[in-house]
Amino acid sequence: MVHGVAPKPATASRSGALSGTIRVPGDKSISHRAFMFGGLAAGTTRITGLLEGEDVINTGKAMRAMGAQIRKDADTWIIEGTGNGCLLAPEAPLDFGNAGTGCRLTMGLVGTYDFKTVFTGDPSLSSRPMNRVLDPLKLMGTQVEASEGGRLPVTLHGPRMAAPIEYTVPMASAQVKSAVLLAGLNAPGVTTVTEKVMTRDHTEKMLKGFGAEIEVETDSDGTRRIRLEGQGKLTGQAIDVPGDPSSAAFAIVAALIVPGSNVTIENVLMNPTRCGLITTLLEMGGSITFLDRRSAGGEDVADLRVRHSELTGVTVPPERAASMIDEYPVLAVAASFASGITVMEGVEELRVKESDRLAATAAGLKLNGVLCEEGEATLKVTGQPGGKGLGNPSRGEVATHLDHRIAMSFLVMGLASEHPVTIDDSRMIATSFPEFVNLMTGLGGAIEMAADPLRS
Repeated sequence: MVHGVAPKPATASRSGALSGTIRVPGDKSISHRAFMFGGLAAGTTRITGLLEGEDVINTGKAMRAMGAQIRKDADTWIIEGTGNGCLLAPEAPLDFGNAGTGCRLTMGLVGTYDFKTVFTGDPSLSSRPMNRVLDPLKLMGTQVEASEGGRLPVTLHGPRMAAPIEYTVPMASAQVKSAVLLAGLNAPGVTTVTEKVMTRDHTEKMLKGFGAEIEVETDSDGTRRIRLEGQGKLTGQAIDVPGDPSSAAFAIVAALIVPGSNVTIENVLMNPTRCGLITTLLEMGGSITFLDRRSAGGEDVADLRVRHSELTGVTVPPERAASMIDEYPVLAVAASFASGITVMEGVEELRVKESDRLAATAAGLKLNGVLCEEGEATLKVTGQPGGKGLGNPSRGEVATHLDHRIAMSFLVMGLASEHPVTIDDSRMIATSFPEFVNLMTGLGGAIEMAADPLRS
């Protein structure tokens, strides 16, 4: 997304039944890691199905700036990696735009190298705290210079020889876990990460696939210990990226709340650490059928058939947050059309995403006639079956705060509400799901984009 350009509002209106078969872009988490591990591994990595949103491309640019050779041939990305331990000092700051995952994971990857690296980003990313990643890097000997509150721009300079550490992640965060493991790749000896709540495990699976010496041990209480032997060899691989469940979430919810809908979404990642939203929607009475369950590249995938359903409010337990942290805004939209009350607990992590997603979601719901209560770590939504009275007839704009998931969630809301729903800016959608509007309108959704002010 180009900084400083005029915002581009968008409006979604009540639609007829959604129908058709779609395939969502490749999983964002796996796409980031594919670029990173391919850029680090010796030899050639070939990637198909990569999510080509701005966030992932910024990660690719960062790896190229540190010595990886990256090119695209038709639908395949081809990477010639540097070899583990052989990244080069970038000649300029690494600008990650809005890519929080790419930024934090790359901090871990390069933070134990004995050279200076500067990290920058757009205003949204620059407002987000990085201390949760910077703190363990300091324990490994990395020198850190950061703006107030541990925010970007951040400068890292690794030690001559990094110290492997044993680190317990203080919150459920796959980004922190992954950053420490990636830092351990360039440290001698064994780096150990302990997490009390299991988070998405793509880093562990993919590192093992690239040849890293990594072991995972799970205690009876669910505590996981991941041990990584540093300074090992990584070898290039062939990766076919499955569809992103966080992107599929928008079509799933849209099909559930728009009357008469019947939509099939192909090739969706079904990793158990990413299925919290689907679990919750099934509990609410959603009609979601799993077709052709299969394994692809070590990950479970399936096609999903989703049909309009009468939803009922539920209580979402806090321990489920790690498996659906990015999907709470669109779950809140689904809850707005359910009978009864939906309570989401343990969602404090939403406050440090691309925006304060908890506050942004609550504000958007209230603007569009939904009764909701925002707590420090909770959100309670009282639904209105059929969407009667929902939306904003005066076209009041939902403040997206440069957050792509807030933007897409409220456009989904407008497809089933009585009145239209308008968002203040749609440009940031390109960071994660550039095909979103075309896919939704192709299913029959009514989404109108404002004219581009540069073309008018």
